[in-house]
Amino acid sequence: MRLWKVGRALTVTFAAAVVVAGGVFYGLVVLLDFQEIENSAKLDAKTLFDLVKLSFGVVAGAGALVALVVAYRRQRVDEAGAHREATRLHTERFSQAVDKLGSASPAVRLGGVHALAGLADDAPDDSLRQTCIDVLCAYLQLPFTPDPGSDPAHQEEHHRYLAFRKVRHTILRLIGDHYRRPRGTHRSWQGCDLDLTGVTIDCSVDFGDAVFSGGEMLFGDAVFSGGAVAG
Repeated sequence: MRLWKVGRALTVTFAAAVVVAGGVFYGLVVLLDFQEIENSAKLDAKTLFDLVKLSFGVVAGAGALVALVVAYRRQRVDEAGAHREATRLHTERFSQAVDKLGSASPAVRLGGVHALAGLADDAPDDSLRQTCIDVLCAYLQLPFTPDPGSDPAHQEEHHRYLAFRKVRHTILRLIGDHYRRPRGTHRSWQGCDLDLTGVTIDCSVDFGDAVFSGGEMLFGDAVFSGGAVAG
């Protein structure tokens, strides 16, 4: 929401107060039928005192209205500042998590996956949440070295393959978990886009009760092998 400048807000508020005061005065004139008072009639002290009190009441009301406008603007400015700070912290954590996904250590990559999922859960807005999901999908789309087999001569490469495959399987599990949560609740990704184009799903994945609606779902050229997809 765009905020008015203070000068403009106060001017509009004062003008509104004047209009209200004029309306009150006109209403009193009509109500008390001042138009029929003889020109020779004079106001007594009590009536004059009541009019003075009414004038002060109108002024006090205008002041309260101005204070309300200033307080509202301050609240909006504070909210905007809090959102900017939350976005800045999110961006810093996002950069750190993405760096972990490029690590040579499978354990560090796994930590980056969970960090990105947590950032998506706590994102200040939907666009930042979508960015985290897009990065996780992009990781699944990256080419990977196939399994060299269980030959003892390639034991180290085989273990490394299994470790990196664990990272990919964790992303798929997290996708199922988050799209299973009711939309609008914390940690729910329902309504966000999901691009699994060309992804190799070589494990059993539980997408049961997951709701892929409200966003664009892409599974073109995805390869399903080595497991079953429950949905």
